[in-house]
Amino acid sequence: MRVFITGASGFLGKRLVRELLRRGDQVVALTRSRKNLRTGDSERLVVVEGDPSRAGPWEEQVGGCDAVITLAGEPLLGQRWTPEFKRRLTDSRVEAGRRMAAALLALPVERRPRTLVAASAIGYYGSRGDEFLEEGSLPGSGFTAQLCSDWEAAARGAEAAGVRVALLRIGVVVGEGGGILEKMLPAFQAFVGGPVGSGDQFVAWIQLDDLIGLVLLALDNQAVSGPLNLTAPQPVRMREFAKILGTVLHRPAVVPVPELALKLLLGEGAQVALSSQRVLPRRALDLGYKFRYPDLQSALVGTLKP
Repeated sequence: MRVFITGASGFLGKRLVRELLRRGDQVVALTRSRKNLRTGDSERLVVVEGDPSRAGPWEEQVGGCDAVITLAGEPLLGQRWTPEFKRRLTDSRVEAGRRMAAALLALPVERRPRTLVAASAIGYYGSRGDEFLEEGSLPGSGFTAQLCSDWEAAARGAEAAGVRVALLRIGVVVGEGGGILEKMLPAFQAFVGGPVGSGDQFVAWIQLDDLIGLVLLALDNQAVSGPLNLTAPQPVRMREFAKILGTVLHRPAVVPVPELALKLLLGEGAQVALSSQRVLPRRALDLGYKFRYPDLQSALVGTLKP
């Protein structure tokens, strides 16, 4: 299979590229700068420079591929949320989604990929307390919920070209080198770790290996279209997340990160960390996916290998 990937040099993209190459696929990797992605010695990897939210020569490389995976998006917690930063969040997701849909529509049928696997996020559901959330749940309210709804709508534009569109509602990623651990580990290693905010909010997490497994499921299985929750089957409260992380690291987990401090640092963006989302991977389970890490303890041990 020949797969075109946006966001190929990011935390998730690099891992996905490696896995696709490992299983024998050909990969066309889009990145803003070639230096962000090491090509290695693989003849099955083509690196293309470009901005997925802007028209450019990269669109020519989409033709002839069997599938497209879009992972590009400005990190939500990269900095304080100013109007300019929120515009960047939108452009990197919604405008990039529209650009890809337009590129697919413009291709002749014989050169058009038949599958689009598009990243979204569980931010779609908003903050919902203790409510169980599955793929059929209604969208939430607030900026991130609207952002995700618009992101998905942009990707669905490719359906007009007969393309199968799978929407990946990605949860909080547990993996080495990025995700939630990149934010939490320094404090725990300094013996000042603890829960974020009150600790009562639910965290719908997923270990990186399972995330990649579900992306491949969406890529390969023609029955997957529409939303697919990429979360483990056992979401936990933030308080429990911090406690288990502390146990695995042999560190205390008693110093909380106050809500006020988050709001001073991130502004409106603090709500991303404080939202409660009890999301379940109903469709993945119905499709028979077997989670390698269904519980948080095994996920953290498997990731950190203490």
